Amino acid sequence: MTLPRDYTGQSCSLARSLEIVGERWTLLIVRDAFYGVRRFGEFAAHLAIPRAVLADRLTTLTEEGVLTRVPAGRREAYELTPKGVALWPVVRTLTCWGDEYYARGGPRRVYRHAADEAPIAADGRCTRCDLAVEAADILVTPGPGLGPAGADDDPVTVALSRPHRLLQPLRA
Repeated sequence: MTLPRDYTGQSCSLARSLEIVGERWTLLIVRDAFYGVRRFGEFAAHLAIPRAVLADRLTTLTEEGVLTRVPAGRREAYELTPKGVALWPVVRTLTCWGDEYYARGGPRRVYRHAADEAPIAADGRCTRCDLAVEAADILVTPGPGLGPAGADDDPVTVALSRPHRLLQPLRA
């Protein structure tokens, strides 16, 4: 039996939020959008997600105003809206939690303040200048848990093996 998408009878803000970002794959799509993934095929290749599921999640995120579709040559691409960018603290916090409890070999990626390249603490503050760092001012760099890029890696994985500023289109 398929579970419903909503939390009928729940008026809690967390329940309402989970209706939008709580389905499997959704936060990984949002994370990749922060990393600069823009095209349907790049999301599909990097996440190894079934295309029908990806289409469904992208539709939901677009309908809810988390992502927007923008012209990109002959096709369209996806970008985070301000509502989507507001999810950065959630993505960062869950990633830090996973790094602490589940990352064998250390974090795969390290978030750094682009202004001084110092690591960003779990609370979102720069460890050098103590500023709260906005997503657009974050440099994502390879961490100790990220192995070397292999010949079979998808273009997004290869591109993310080099430092890259969040929210900037990824050159995959």
